Amino acid sequence: VATCKDQLTHNLLKEEQTPQNKITAVGAGVVGMADLADELALVDVIEDKLKGEMMDPQHGSLFLRAPNIVSGKDYDATPNSNLVIVTAGAHQQDGESRLNLVQRNVNIFKFIIPNVVKYSPNCKLLILSKPVDILIYVTWKISGFPKNCVTGSGCNLDSKLGVHPLSCHGWVLGERGDSGVPVWSGVNVAGISLKNLHLDLGTDKDKEQWKEVHKQVVESAYEVIRLKGERLHILGHWTNLRRVLPISTVIKGFYGIKDDIFLSVPCIWPQNGTSDLVKVTLTPEDRYTLGDPKRAAILQSPSVAPLHCLVGSCACCLFYLICD
Repeated sequence: VATCKDQLTHNLLKEEQTPQNKITAVGAGVVGMADLADELALVDVIEDKLKGEMMDPQHGSLFLRAPNIVSGKDYDATPNSNLVIVTAGAHQQDGESRLNLVQRNVNIFKFIIPNVVKYSPNCKLLILSKPVDILIYVTWKISGFPKNCVTGSGCNLDSKLGVHPLSCHGWVLGERGDSGVPVWSGVNVAGISLKNLHLDLGTDKDKEQWKEVHKQVVESAYEVIRLKGERLHILGHWTNLRRVLPISTVIKGFYGIKDDIFLSVPCIWPQNGTSDLVKVTLTPEDRYTLGDPKRAAILQSPSVAPLHCLVGSCACCLFYLICD
C-alpha cells in the first residue's frame, strides 16, 4: 500500500544522511543551542527529564534550522558528534565550594569521557561541569585528545559604568570562580584605559571600590544556586566567528606557569578547537596573583595538587582514582 509520502513524492536518488554539524549534550538542559546544529543528541540518566528536554525543542522544530533531535540514556545516540558539551555532574550545594565537587565529579567523568571518545573520537569537548578548570584537565587526561580539542567556559567581568557590555573590555584570568584574577590594567571602554583615568582602580586604595564588581560576579553564582538550586550555562553560539573568548585552556609556558594547568585566558576559538591564545600584558602584581598557589584554587588544595599526579598512582591526590 502506497504511503502518503510515496504518493506525494518520487525518489530519484537515495540520499545518505550525514549530519554536517552534530552536537551532543551530556546532561540534559542545554537545548538552547538546538538551532545551531544539524543534529542534536541528548544524553542523561534521568529518563523523564531526558524525554521532556527532547520534546521541548521538537515541539518548536518548525522554527529551527534543523529539527533532527535524538536522545538516550546510552551513548549510542551520539556517534560522529562534532562537539560534545558536558554539563553532567554532581550539583553544587548551597555554600559548597567548587573544589568539594571534585571527587564526585571525577568518578562521573571516568564513565562519561571514555564513552564520548568511543563514539566520537574526532569531536571537540566543551566542559561546563564544575569545577571546570580541574575537570578539563581530568577530561584531557582521560580522553587523550590534543590540548586544543578540550576546553571549557571561562571568566567574564561585568561592568558598572552603564555602558553596553560590548563596548567594555576586561578580562578575568585564572580559575573560573572564586580565585579568578581581574586584570585591571587592561580594562578599557572604547579603547580608553580606566587605569589611566583612575590610578587606584582595583586596589585597596580605590575609593570607587571596583573590586566589588569582581566580588559580585563571583558571589552571584552562589546566590543563583541558593535561590534556584543550580545554574544552567547555555552555549550561545557554536559558529566559526573566530571571536576572542575567555576559554579555559592549558597555559603551560605562559605567565610563568611551568605545569600543565588549565586556566581561563582570552583565546580565539574556531570550530576546530582553540587555535590561538591572546597574550595579555600583565603587571607584576597580576602575574604574581595568577601564579600564586595561595590564590589559585587549582593549586592551593592539598587534595588536588599536584595535578601531574594524574599520570601516576599517587594516593595523596584525589585524581589517583582515575590513574591506571
